[in-house]
Amino acid sequence: MKKLTLLVLMALSQVTLSLAAERKPNILIFLADDLGYADLGCQGCKDIPTPHIDSLAQNGVRFTDGYATHPVCAPSRAGLMTGMYQHRFGFEHNPGPARLAAPNFGLPRNVPTLAEKLKAAGYATGMIGKWHLGYKEGLRPWERGFDYFFGFLGGARTYYPRYPIEEEPLLRNGQVVTNEQEYLTDAFAREAVALIDRSKDQPWFLYLAFNAVHGPLEAPEKYTSRFPNLTGTRRTFAGMLSAMDDAVGRVLEKIRALNQETNTLIFFYSDNGGPTLQTTSRNDPLRGYKAQMFEGGIRVPFLMQWRGVVPAGIVYTSMVMGFDCHATALAAAGVPLDENLDGVNLIPFVTGRTNGVPHEWLCWRAGEQYAVRLGEWKLVRRPESAPMLFNLREDISEQRDLAHTHPDQVQRLHAVFSEWGKRTMPAQWTRSDGRAGLRTQTAAGATSTLVRSVAETRPRLPQIFEQADRDHSGALSKDEWPAPRIEFGAVDVNGDGLVTEEEVRQYFQRRRGDAPDGRSTPR
Repeated sequence: MKKLTLLVLMALSQVTLSLAAERKPNILIFLADDLGYADLGCQGCKDIPTPHIDSLAQNGVRFTDGYATHPVCAPSRAGLMTGMYQHRFGFEHNPGPARLAAPNFGLPRNVPTLAEKLKAAGYATGMIGKWHLGYKEGLRPWERGFDYFFGFLGGARTYYPRYPIEEEPLLRNGQVVTNEQEYLTDAFAREAVALIDRSKDQPWFLYLAFNAVHGPLEAPEKYTSRFPNLTGTRRTFAGMLSAMDDAVGRVLEKIRALNQETNTLIFFYSDNGGPTLQTTSRNDPLRGYKAQMFEGGIRVPFLMQWRGVVPAGIVYTSMVMGFDCHATALAAAGVPLDENLDGVNLIPFVTGRTNGVPHEWLCWRAGEQYAVRLGEWKLVRRPESAPMLFNLREDISEQRDLAHTHPDQVQRLHAVFSEWGKRTMPAQWTRSDGRAGLRTQTAAGATSTLVRSVAETRPRLPQIFEQADRDHSGALSKDEWPAPRIEFGAVDVNGDGLVTEEEVRQYFQRRRGDAPDGRSTPR
């Protein structure tokens, strides 16, 4: 009898081991918001430590030429969620504030999301953070494949619970959250850890889409106090970034505590480059900022870890794109890749099982501006100038325009872009408050509310600021200044000829008598 019992136990043990070996890997995507190319320690940042995020590079792959599919938030996220160029279904611009967004804004129902695909494959699916891919019924996270959602639907909101922006409430599965007490980045970490714990007995997909380090610039003292040598906006930004790094660390710690690290495929990247003039983000040595087609607007920190599958410490130099996370996740989960996907499975490339490169060329388009990269050559077209040609191998900072000396390369890249364009469709909306080529109101008229009472202005400042920022630089010039009753020089305290959103906030703080220490008042 004892022998029989032993045999049964051994058989059950073998079955258990077999089932464990066959379990599909967990999928985790960290998406930062407006994080610059040089904002991480593993990317060269010296004054803001990011040890938890850096660990993904140490234990996995750092992609030197990792790109977002677009230089602004919503279209870039659409490329990730669908695994293809968002231009193929007309998602080419940000929507603007929810109250002004086009009626058809959002991911089309006939284009499946990564969450819908993984849910059909047996995954528990959850999203924490910023959605920005649809406001109306049928287009929200809990209706697009996510079993659980905690976050907000729009493009930006305050990080503090005590002063909720009515247009951007926190939601939990469609219900407004009224009892939140934590700084938003901390709350996102808490919710992510709890979701992983609830889902530990089955494969799970977690999309943790931070709004850090997007404006408004807000960080509590527990984070800014870590940076006594920094001041003003940089100190606030450092606190926000440090909070996000801590959040990543909390999630990684939970995965390790559940002994799931070797069975979890992890990505980290940013939806676009940093708006340096607005937040002090760093894109160096790249040229340009968020909303531009120069490298600083589209090349981003891009990391991947899958311990036991992908060797540690790899630096991969071929081009990859945000939609590759989609394809790689599906391949890891054993889901066949749809031929319509533009993303590719990166695992065979980084492990050396496949020769060649993931992409021979990549394209970007936002209204009248566009870019195409083919090998080391890159063509950039801005509305106000002739096409510019750069050799990124020799000139990563895009300082030497070679269009006149290499007309053959200009023609070659134009041909690639033209052919790519045949598989896209026209933009289905433009930003409804004055950006992305739509000029239905003058900057002054559209933003006259800047001089309203502070109580009324504070919640809408990010949207008002974006309306006036016609060149998408992240700061307002004197020509863009929309408030003639407020002297430009009174807000431009550093005298650099540009006004950032944070300088506007500090101006109103000074008028209220608050200490101008560079930190936004908690709201």
